[in-house]
Amino acid sequence: MIPGEQPDLSALPPETSPVKRRLAAQHVRDARDRLTSTSGTRPHFDYELLRQYAQNRLSASLVILLLVATIGFLSSLWTGAVAAGAWTASVLVIHAVIITKCRQFLAQPMSASSSSSKAWRLRFIMLDLFYGLAWMFILIHPVGTDESSSTFMLFVMLLVVAVSSMLASSLPIAAFAATFPVTAAIALDFALQGNLRNYILAIMAVTAQGYFAVLAYRLYSTTLATLEARAEKDALIGELEQAKMISDEARQRAEAANISKSRFLAQMSHELRTPLNAILGFSEVMKTEVFGEHQIAAYKEYSGDIHTSGVHLLGLINEILDLSRIEAGRYELNEESVSLTGIAEDCHHLLMLRATSRGITMHEVYEQDLPRLWADERAIRQIALNLLSNSIKFTPQGGEIWLKVGWTASGGQYMSVKDTGAGIPEEEIPVVLASFGQGSNSIKSAEQGAGLGLPIAKSLVDLHGGTFTLKSKLRIGTEVIVTFPPERVVAAMAPMTEHAPPIAPAPGEPILNDEERRRLSRRPLFRAGT
Repeated sequence: MIPGEQPDLSALPPETSPVKRRLAAQHVRDARDRLTSTSGTRPHFDYELLRQYAQNRLSASLVILLLVATIGFLSSLWTGAVAAGAWTASVLVIHAVIITKCRQFLAQPMSASSSSSKAWRLRFIMLDLFYGLAWMFILIHPVGTDESSSTFMLFVMLLVVAVSSMLASSLPIAAFAATFPVTAAIALDFALQGNLRNYILAIMAVTAQGYFAVLAYRLYSTTLATLEARAEKDALIGELEQAKMISDEARQRAEAANISKSRFLAQMSHELRTPLNAILGFSEVMKTEVFGEHQIAAYKEYSGDIHTSGVHLLGLINEILDLSRIEAGRYELNEESVSLTGIAEDCHHLLMLRATSRGITMHEVYEQDLPRLWADERAIRQIALNLLSNSIKFTPQGGEIWLKVGWTASGGQYMSVKDTGAGIPEEEIPVVLASFGQGSNSIKSAEQGAGLGLPIAKSLVDLHGGTFTLKSKLRIGTEVIVTFPPERVVAAMAPMTEHAPPIAPAPGEPILNDEERRRLSRRPLFRAGT
């Protein structure tokens, strides 16, 4: 983009509205700064440039003193001690005034210096102009027309122009004011000599002035670009700090909300379980007609519905509490050696009656001689029950369900539940795996749930370090594969052979008899890991 040109915000895509706002704010800020600035840059940049100018002058004050003293001494060989001394004193006075003003500028607070930057800029330019005129007087003094004097004049001019251009590079107008009088005087003096050699020296002086002017402008541009980059960096750091503060506040609010949610769930679970136990107990008594038959047959059916609804509500409360504990990181695994095949068989027998009543056929496919698994039995049982319950719920009458348990290719174990239900559209898979998420088939189904079965199962699998994979095709079926890593498989070790060949003892090792060797050769029958 060309400097000063307004950015084309309409060319940005609609999703980059923050970028649009940032560019618009930056454009308005730059335009306001250009209107309030005296140099075409931001007011803050004006102050920084003047500060660098003052610092450069102060840091080179000793070098300028040595330069003035040296040139004054050398010029005394042609002009005399009085004239050289007067010139040296005048230049040193101007230099002292410049140093004093630079110290005053740096001693002021930034706010005061920024407000009066225009006045300080004018002072520095005028002082550099007087400084350049002082050098011009010593160089145009008649020092003779021999070759040595001409070389001395050109050398002094180049030295003064180079030093002044470097010191005043952050203030290009001041650099021009300090160098142009010297260059113009030398070039004019050479041109008035009227010979080819002096014409060439005059051209060299003008060329050197142009070169150092370009060099000073490049240094000024580099300094200005550095200031702009620093300002942009500071702005980004400010935005990041503000975003961090907003993020911290949002995190604190989220933590407070999470604590409130946990307290609410704990309180409500207690408040709901107390009357729910009474509802379940009395409804079961009424359903089983412990104190006699109902005079009206419909009452038995009503009491059964009440008991079923209470059981469903109790299960929903338990699921919500389990999910809240998992999300809060307070679900602790009670790990022990369990049989994945045995848990799958128990869950299969538990839900077989429910599947048979719906006309669904369940198949079991287990690999033989599977070793035990180091896991939480309650969590594994809940995973299997949730997966089987979902399959039974969404499999139509006459469908089939396969429950498989076996080895994985990496040496772990897996459990798979596959059905011939309605399936889940591919775009709805992330929805059903989210908390309280339900697919379109679940919403249309007469038997709806809370949408917590699959998320709880997936979270429990993640706690065991396993993987949860859901594959589904619409109107074909769904398969959920749960795998457990090889590190959780408890592998059996073969016992040591009783008649192993004797091993020669190492130097310094005591000699053991056969009974002691057999006792020390016994090993545990199981080890964790593979």
